[in-house]
Amino acid sequence: MSLHAYEQHLDRNQANYTALSPLTFLRKAAQVHPERVALIHGERRLTWSDVYARCRRLASALQAWGIGRGDTVAAMLPNTPAMMELHYGPAMLGAVLNTLNTRLDAETLAFMLDHGEARVLFTDREFSPVIARALALCKYPPRVVDVDDVEAVGGELIGEIEYEDFLAGGAPDFAMTLPADEWDAISLNYTSGTTGDPKGVVYHHRGAYLNAVANIIDWGMPPHPVYLWILPMFHCNGWCFPWTMAAVAGTQVCLRRFEPQRVFALMRAHGVTHFCGAPIVHSALVAAPDAWKAGVTGVHAQIAGAAPPAAVLEGMERMGFHITHVYGLTEVYGPASLCQPRPGWSELPVAERAELNARQGVACLLQEDMQVLDPATLQPVPWDGQAIGEIMFRGNITMKGYLKNPTATDQAFEGGWFHTGDLAVVYPDGYVRIRDRSKDVIISGGENISSIEVEDALCRHPAVMDAAVVARPDRKWGETPCAFVQLKGEDAPDADALLAYCREHLAGFKVPRAFVFGDLPRTATGKVQKFVLRERARELE
Repeated sequence: MSLHAYEQHLDRNQANYTALSPLTFLRKAAQVHPERVALIHGERRLTWSDVYARCRRLASALQAWGIGRGDTVAAMLPNTPAMMELHYGPAMLGAVLNTLNTRLDAETLAFMLDHGEARVLFTDREFSPVIARALALCKYPPRVVDVDDVEAVGGELIGEIEYEDFLAGGAPDFAMTLPADEWDAISLNYTSGTTGDPKGVVYHHRGAYLNAVANIIDWGMPPHPVYLWILPMFHCNGWCFPWTMAAVAGTQVCLRRFEPQRVFALMRAHGVTHFCGAPIVHSALVAAPDAWKAGVTGVHAQIAGAAPPAAVLEGMERMGFHITHVYGLTEVYGPASLCQPRPGWSELPVAERAELNARQGVACLLQEDMQVLDPATLQPVPWDGQAIGEIMFRGNITMKGYLKNPTATDQAFEGGWFHTGDLAVVYPDGYVRIRDRSKDVIISGGENISSIEVEDALCRHPAVMDAAVVARPDRKWGETPCAFVQLKGEDAPDADALLAYCREHLAGFKVPRAFVFGDLPRTATGKVQKFVLRERARELE
C-alpha cells in the first residue's frame, strides 16, 4: 500500500481533531465535579461550577469592552480567586493574559504595559500606589478594573469599576471559544530585566495544555489534591498549575503573602497535600519553630527557582515532607525537568539522598529533550560529572519566542535548541546538575569556581539560612569569592568562624575572602538578585 493511500480522504475535521487548550479542563471540571470546592480564600468558598460561570462572565464582560483575539489583558494581583479566573476568562476570547510581577517598580510596569499593549488591567487595591505611578508613565494607559479583595491592606480604588461589578455585567452562559490554532498565544510573561529591558515570553495554548498535564504525570498527582498557592501565579503562570488544578478538579487554597506560621496553619486547616516554592520558602519552613509545624506531615512539595542547597532538601525531608526538585525557566513554562527518584534512593541515608535530589535531573515526560551541550559545537558533553556544557531544551513546552524581539528569539533558538545560559555537568546515570549560570562563574587565578558549590557548603552550616556567592574584583587573582550570608538567629558565627568552616569543607582557592551578613535581595519569585550583590561586592574595601 502506498503512503498516498493513508493521506486520501483522511483529513482533519471537527470530529477527529481539536486544538489543545487548557480551557477544556475547566469545562470538564465544572461538568463532572460541579460541587467540588475549587477555591478557598479566607471564609470564601467557590465550587468548580461557580468558577466556570464566573470565568464565562469575565469573558463576556471583556468582550463587551471590545476585547478579542490577540488583545492583551494584564493583571497585577496576588494569589486570589480573581487571578485564577483570569487564567481562563481572557483565553475564552483568544485574548492573552499578562501577569505582572507585584514587586516591580512603576517604570518597569509601565514599560511592560506599553510593550505588551495591554488594553485592560486588573489590579489589586493594595498595589494602587505603584500602579497609579505606572499608569501615569504609560504612553497608552489601559482601562482599569479594581479587585477589592477582603484581605488587601491599604491602597485605594483607582479603576473605573470593581471586579465583582464587572463580572455581574457578563453572561454566565457565555459560549467560550477554543482557539482555531493551538499555536495561538495564551499568555505573556516578562523575564526579570537585570540588564536592559525585560523580554516578553509568549506561551501558546498547546504548551500550556501539555505542561499542565505534565505536572500531573511527573509529580504523580492524584485526583482532587489540595494545593496551597505559595508560588506566585504571576510567575510562569504559576508553573501552569492554575490549569493543572482544573484538570484534576482539585482544591486551591489562596495565599496573598508568604508567612510560615500561616502556611502551617492553612496546611492543618485544609489538609493541604501539595505546594510549590522557591528554595527560600523551604528554608523558612525548615527554620520555623516546631510548635508551628505540629500536625503537618506528608505534604508533597516542589522546589525550584535556584539550585537548592542539599541542606534545605534534607531539612524538608526530616520534617516528613516529600520533596521533588524541578528545574526550568520562564521560557519553558516553568519546570521542564525534574530529579526523578531512582530505585534504591529511598534506602540511602538522608544526607546522601538529599545530594542526589539536589540535581536538576532529566527532562519532563512531555518536554521532548534536555541536553547539556558544548555551546560552540552543540555536541553533548561526556556523562562523566566533570565536563561542563550549557543546558538546552527543545520540545512543545518551549515558548513561541520573545514578543517584538526577533533578534533575541533567534539567538535563544540558535541551532534548534533553546539556550538556557545555565552551565552544568551530566553524571553517568544521565542526570544533570547545574554548576552555575554562565555569568555567575568566578574565575580566580585562572581557576573556575562554581558559586553554587560554595553556597552549598555554606548552607550546610547549622546557623546559615541562605547564602549567595559572587565574584569580587581582586588585583592579584582577578576575582575572588565574596559570600553574602543570611543567618537563622542572633546566636550566630562571625566572619572568622565561617572562614574556618569553609577552609574545612572547600579547596583553598574556593574559600570566600569576604563575608557580608544580612538579608539577601530577591526577586518576587525568591531568586537572589546577584547583580545587586555584585555591585555591593565591588564597593567593599
